[in-house]
Amino acid sequence: MSGRIARLAARVASGEITAEKRIRASFDRLQTGESGPDRINAFISFDYDGTIAQAMQVDESAVLRAGALAGVPIAIKDNICTIDAPTTCAARIMSNYRSPYDATVVRRLRAAGAVMVGKTNLDEFAMGSSTEYSAFGPTRNPRNLEHVPGGSSGGSAAAVAAGFAEAALGTETSGSVRQPAAFCGVVGVRPTYGRVSRYGVIAFASSLDQVGPIAQNVEDAALLLQVIAGADPFDATTVDVSVPDFRALLGDGVHGLVIGVPREYQPRGIDPAVARACTEAIGLLRERGAIIREMSLPHTALALPAYHAIASIELCSNLGRFDGVRFGARVEGSTPAQLMALSRGRGFGAETKRRILMGTHILQETDPALRIGARRARAMVTKDFDDAWGQGIDLLFTATTHAPAFRLGAELEPYEMYMSDMLTVGAALAGIPAMSIPIGATHGLPIGGQLMAPRWQEPLMFRAAAALESALL
Repeated sequence: MSGRIARLAARVASGEITAEKRIRASFDRLQTGESGPDRINAFISFDYDGTIAQAMQVDESAVLRAGALAGVPIAIKDNICTIDAPTTCAARIMSNYRSPYDATVVRRLRAAGAVMVGKTNLDEFAMGSSTEYSAFGPTRNPRNLEHVPGGSSGGSAAAVAAGFAEAALGTETSGSVRQPAAFCGVVGVRPTYGRVSRYGVIAFASSLDQVGPIAQNVEDAALLLQVIAGADPFDATTVDVSVPDFRALLGDGVHGLVIGVPREYQPRGIDPAVARACTEAIGLLRERGAIIREMSLPHTALALPAYHAIASIELCSNLGRFDGVRFGARVEGSTPAQLMALSRGRGFGAETKRRILMGTHILQETDPALRIGARRARAMVTKDFDDAWGQGIDLLFTATTHAPAFRLGAELEPYEMYMSDMLTVGAALAGIPAMSIPIGATHGLPIGGQLMAPRWQEPLMFRAAAALESALL
């Protein structure tokens, strides 16, 4: 599937269509039809007049009209700061917060001529895998309204899948871009850790969080990453490496590439339809000249528990600022301690509290074995990937999730919900790039396939993804 975004930007640049007309079409889709916002609940906020004003600014500026994203409607996950719209993190404690600045990724989108169409729903503070843990109500999957869109970037994935925006930004800590992309049948990318600035992103777990694009096809995702990538003086975790042309290799195919299929990413409980779709996708890659090699990532089982220990510890620190004094809605109390307790008790949702308590328990343990063990496990998981690249593997292919989207209100146990990330968390711990693309469907629900690459090798990953996308058409 060729890129829609580049064609739209070219039409705006040539004057064939105005940015204002394209944005009005997006709002018409948002406000009418059976997949309107009241049913899907993809957005927490959108400003019709402000967005039209943005589009008119693009039309009036020769510089913005020449941008790579001229007039392209982009949705922004509501934990990414924007100066012209609230940033709520889908939490009651943040319901009235307005940022005094744009996140770096938002500034870069605006400079490229993109138009922000709204802030999308998410699991509160990005903690969840279904977008049901939102103070603004759950988001529904546009492919089947009785099912979840995944999370935590479920609103962004749903907005793209429903056609409300051409693309969106999400964030992920363990898989919160790739998993909802798989559930909604769109493309979602996690870049190499340090490739994209986190400045202006409300932090969950700082050593894991990354901003990633969600789009309708591989080329659009590559173009969006092209715009937002690069070192940022405001974020010391970005790495000053050159940003290559992520679309340069899209037509090169997979002939000669060695693609590893790790045994540990084919769990016993995988849905048969997901397994079949992966087998078919692997067959298509082989037919096009890829060398398929079954291999092992032996410490995969350590990834999920290591992630939850590390993420819980880091979120305790990052969420400490939301106390009703420095940040967040205030509930008055007779003492400062009571003020903080009431503000947090009423402002945080159940899942956020659960994870804070988990992290607090780990931090208060006098025996550091769990903390040290989690760090060691992360190092072992990372070494598995490094060993694979050292043995001549170019890329890895797996399912993105072990099953399609589950039903809304399924009342899964927390552990069952966390298992939604079992196939995505390894790449997050290792800091490597990974992406999900649609590879099939079962009973109308999309199935995602995942590609993982060595650090900084996003062009190679996009190359294989484009070849597989083309083969599946």
